[in-house]
Amino acid sequence: MRARHRRAVRLAALLLLAGAFQASPVEASGRQPAFAVVGAPADGRDVVTWGASADRIGDAVPDRGYRLIVHTGVGGTDLRVRLSNAFGDRPVTFDSVHAGIQQTGAALVHGSNRRLTFGGARSITIPAGAVALSDPLPGRLPAATNLAVSIHSPDAAGPATGHGMAMQTSYITQGDHTAEEGAADWTQTTGSWAYLDSVSVRPPVGTAAVVALGDSITDGWQSTSDLNRRWPDYLARRLEKTHSAIRGVANEGISGNQVLADGAGQSALNRLQRDVLSQPGVRTVFLFEGVNDIKSHSGVTAQNLVAGYREIASRVHAAGKCVVGATVAPFKGWSEWDPAGEAVRQEVNAYIRTSGDFDAYTDFDHILRNPYDTERILPFFDGGDHLHPNDKGMQAMADAVDFTKLDCTGRG
Repeated sequence: MRARHRRAVRLAALLLLAGAFQASPVEASGRQPAFAVVGAPADGRDVVTWGASADRIGDAVPDRGYRLIVHTGVGGTDLRVRLSNAFGDRPVTFDSVHAGIQQTGAALVHGSNRRLTFGGARSITIPAGAVALSDPLPGRLPAATNLAVSIHSPDAAGPATGHGMAMQTSYITQGDHTAEEGAADWTQTTGSWAYLDSVSVRPPVGTAAVVALGDSITDGWQSTSDLNRRWPDYLARRLEKTHSAIRGVANEGISGNQVLADGAGQSALNRLQRDVLSQPGVRTVFLFEGVNDIKSHSGVTAQNLVAGYREIASRVHAAGKCVVGATVAPFKGWSEWDPAGEAVRQEVNAYIRTSGDFDAYTDFDHILRNPYDTERILPFFDGGDHLHPNDKGMQAMADAVDFTKLDCTGRG
């Protein structure tokens, strides 16, 4: 990892900069306070195998069940789930939570659906702003599994917490049908994940995870729904075939998200602790954000973004983890592009490539751009709106990640 004295110098510089940065008209709204974890105690052997950033997703409905389909990365034993009430304004009770393997649609593989408990209890009440961790579920969960987590709340009300743009079909019912393996009662579909924000397992000793902190490109917009073709999904498949110690991948992208300002989800600065650093077994944070700050026309300068990146890198390093940066991809042709924003993007990318604030960087700009018009995405990779890559672009991004540089342990 980076030398201690170098980090200390950077942290001191960051503190000197903080006053000016926080006075900026594009400031974030302040860091989130520490959030409570209820249910079972954490375990240092756990590694996150799936994740989705928490946000407000509308109003909760009582006596509703959700069968949430998620695609895991690294395999292991002792499955655990984390349920979130981060954006609730009152406690919410879950009286039945099950985990099984998807067969097709809402139907589960026979015999796979089992009840999860929380501190030995079948139900859990999560205070507003808190998360709940389940007890380990004995048995092995293979890598790359379509897991179905079925939850029911008898009393949900007020703001609901979840992840709005899942790019995955999940299922809804009224009443408690969580124990059922059939699909008969799961007649409604949803494109969001409700309340579930991560899944972890216990893989072989020494295994760790990388968390992708990003916006709609990381979230997977313009990739094919239900086929797990977001770039972190492709990365997870690559890592599963390697001997890398980093095998878990959590996708903490939010469509429209910014580094500095709250809006489409809390800013990367504000959600860093809850969505990223609190996930189990994380060794590396992969930061790929900035285009929404640039195209927002809110007065964000390259200096503002650099200050935000440096704060994130400093906080990640202070937590004893590695941080990889990624250059901002081209977006000329998108309605909000203009030459002034392009100038900011170029300056920001020069910083990411040369500053040394990151343990490594991946040049997504270089991978995705059109060599004949470097301000535009290559048509072969363009999802159609000149900002978001298609499936081929997502795969190219994952292929560009040097997995040997995801782990900075032992490097000077």
